[in-house]
Amino acid sequence: MLVAACLTIAAPRAHAQAGPLAWSAVGREQRPWTRWWWLGSAVDSAGLTRELRGLAAAGFGGVEVTAIYGAKGADSAYVPYLSPRWVQLLRHAATEARRFGMGLDMPPGSGWRTGGPFVPEADASASLRVTAEPVPSGGTWSADLTGKRIEAVTATAPGAAPVLVARLPAGPLRWTAPAGGAGPWTVYIAETRAPVDEVKRPAPGGEGHAIDPFSASAVRHFLAAYDERTRALPNGLVRAWFHDSYEYTGTGSPELFDTFRRLRGYDLALHLPELLGRGSADSVARVKSDYRETLSDMLLANFLGPLTAWAHTRGGLSRNQAHGSPGNLLDLYAAVDIPETEIFGPVDTTDANRLINKFASSAAHVSGKPLASAESFTWLEEHFSVALDEVKRAADGMFLGGINHLLYHGTAYSPAGIAWPGWEFYASAEFNPRNAFWRDLPAFNRYVARVQSELQRGRPDEDVLLYWPVWDNWHDPAGLRMDFNVRDVGRTTSWLGGKPVGDVAKALIATGVGFDYVSDRLLAAHVTAPNGRLQAGGASYRAIVVPPTQHMPVETMRRLLNLARDGATVVFLGALPTDVPGLAELEARRGALAAEEKRVRIADASGMRTGVVGRGRVLVGDSLATLLDAAGVRREPMTARAGVHFIRRRTDAGHSYFVAHTGNGDAVDGWVALGVRAASVAILDPMTGRTGFARTRRQGDRTEAYLQLDPGESLILRAFDRAVTGAAWPYRTPAGAPVALRGRWTVAFVDGGPTLPKGFSADSLLPWTGLGDADADRFAGTARYALRFDAPGSASDYLLDLGRVEASARVRLNGRDLGTLVARPFRVRTGPLQPSGNVLEVEVTNLSANRVRDLDVRGVPWKIFRDINYVNLDYKPFDASTWPVRTSGLVGPATLTPLASGPRM
Repeated sequence: MLVAACLTIAAPRAHAQAGPLAWSAVGREQRPWTRWWWLGSAVDSAGLTRELRGLAAAGFGGVEVTAIYGAKGADSAYVPYLSPRWVQLLRHAATEARRFGMGLDMPPGSGWRTGGPFVPEADASASLRVTAEPVPSGGTWSADLTGKRIEAVTATAPGAAPVLVARLPAGPLRWTAPAGGAGPWTVYIAETRAPVDEVKRPAPGGEGHAIDPFSASAVRHFLAAYDERTRALPNGLVRAWFHDSYEYTGTGSPELFDTFRRLRGYDLALHLPELLGRGSADSVARVKSDYRETLSDMLLANFLGPLTAWAHTRGGLSRNQAHGSPGNLLDLYAAVDIPETEIFGPVDTTDANRLINKFASSAAHVSGKPLASAESFTWLEEHFSVALDEVKRAADGMFLGGINHLLYHGTAYSPAGIAWPGWEFYASAEFNPRNAFWRDLPAFNRYVARVQSELQRGRPDEDVLLYWPVWDNWHDPAGLRMDFNVRDVGRTTSWLGGKPVGDVAKALIATGVGFDYVSDRLLAAHVTAPNGRLQAGGASYRAIVVPPTQHMPVETMRRLLNLARDGATVVFLGALPTDVPGLAELEARRGALAAEEKRVRIADASGMRTGVVGRGRVLVGDSLATLLDAAGVRREPMTARAGVHFIRRRTDAGHSYFVAHTGNGDAVDGWVALGVRAASVAILDPMTGRTGFARTRRQGDRTEAYLQLDPGESLILRAFDRAVTGAAWPYRTPAGAPVALRGRWTVAFVDGGPTLPKGFSADSLLPWTGLGDADADRFAGTARYALRFDAPGSASDYLLDLGRVEASARVRLNGRDLGTLVARPFRVRTGPLQPSGNVLEVEVTNLSANRVRDLDVRGVPWKIFRDINYVNLDYKPFDASTWPVRTSGLVGPATLTPLASGPRM
């Protein structure tokens, strides 16, 4: 109840709608947020207010404060982390954020990896180290274990039962191997070593050991110490307490062996050889699978559970990035109030990002959490080289993956008076007022707010639940800890892209089937089948799809069959699982799995096998398409068009779609069938705010809507169950060929630096770079391209196409604002033209790449940060001096196309 109350406070009546064509109300949760780095915590009240005011004006709904290392030479301004002055400044920031209609999140710790100076070695992140020493039969082994944390000493020999020499020994230890018989012997020593991790990129005063995230006592001690130091921060002032991506390297904990024995039912101390990869491949894989499952259970029970409970006692929510951890990602995401994924690196041209982003959104959907967030745009391109067009493409990909709450990466606080580019964070992108694209960022932020307002309405409307067989990952004799990273998941050797579940996920996306991943734990805790229909978290699903799976717990098979008994459809691709994971009571559990599977009465029919269980069905076969058809799973035909993707939600009035053309191929201009029936369909353009009702028709049992969607464009569709009327959508219907805009273009530089270059004029469009003007080649900012022209005809409306724009543009015609264009296609409708003397003004803003290049060419010492300082995409020292001058300005060609009036197409 506390979580629901907190979210209600965070977004009061955020989704109120005035009518079928009205945008939902926008509050702080619907706007994008940004990570706000405090370098050295060298902040002051006036500066915090100034930056928050600017962020609010740019359309941000909140900030996540992360204190990190500082700038060189600013040491006297550093405010020690968690000092009374630091807490006072944070309180000021949170209070001011509220005044500006914003929220504030923060991690309990500086930098990342939770920890700090008050974490003792006993609570620090630890590693499990297993070593082996040979001992001949009858020989004596001895060691001085003083000062070490030895979990167990075990001896083994071929043909002999393992011998537990000692558990938690201290001081000198001797053991004599039995003479004769079995031998030679090997003594295995399991040691927990700490500390192994320090806080990464800490703020001054935040340095220290990282905590042991597997240890309940370590987490409890840390949160108590944090509470003690932040008593002056009122509860509820922080919206959510955040934990960044998992970067602890530890492989053990003082609590590991006891927890393993309690949860797995046998003593890990007697299986130390398997941890070193010694034994049969199957036995090694089973012990390691149990070890990996135990780490996952410990993260859930000892870290994220307590963190969420603590956040609630502080009047806030919990927000967590589970990726990178050795735990079951779905369970760890679902354990918090706001699951958060991320993208890292350039725009992905495949479905790889969506495959991993859906782990966070699936956990939110299945467990009934309203928000699924994303750390967005980290290293999207090199510093000061990220265009808003790229940002939009990346954002659309995350929206398609079910994300509805973007947090930009990010914004560095910079004191007034610091020479350009001010203080910056070592990883791009730069969402701050010193970056040239800041001028047009509000237009993009309005786009994000409109999309997120729609994606936070209603409830998820995916078609199937896709089971993630994590046990087939964990059952691997190689390595020890197994991490599930967010990067490179599309590779055929990755933990996702290289597994059958990844292939099935990609096939579902390609064929227009929406899905949420589901884990064993989520299946047990949240999925039911009342009235024969699968439900979880308020959403409904038509089937559960189990990809080719070898290892499945008996309890999971029983749960699946019980859901079928209650009327659900369960689909097994390939065959039923053949084995169980783990080592304990192996044969008994294998027998129990076989007994469960005998509940299914299977008969062959047209390429698949059908089993009846109670009121439901179990379908088994090799063709995913055949199985989905038999399960009655709908498809969205629009995905047959290259580059067109969707995500769909259910509302009280019908369905809501976010549709994006992410490709580079043909535009959509025609009838598009929907996967749902609709009496009326509304189109809403989140970039322009334009709305209207689409032309629709019924083809067989499908509703079709006429859509126009170019590569790079995206739309909201509202499909209403009942007929609704309103203004028609303004389709683009050419009434003639495009006409080139000709005349004398004048170019004037209006804003930016380091200085404003001299203007120029030309008979055709030209970028302002490459013309021999050194000031123009180093310039970052805005130039106004102006043209006086006569109307090419008498049409009542025209489509202005600016061609190539480097990199965004504000357009005015005859003194009237036509809009801000931040992404492809750079086109806008003009309305009627004057017969003569029309004045077109296009204010083009470039990227800051050329200006930062100039700094490095001239050797200006602006990279003055401690710790990692400032690096490039390859994590090498950043140097832009070798970059070519980046084309900037309005390149064109610019054309006008006459449009027919009315709804004709």
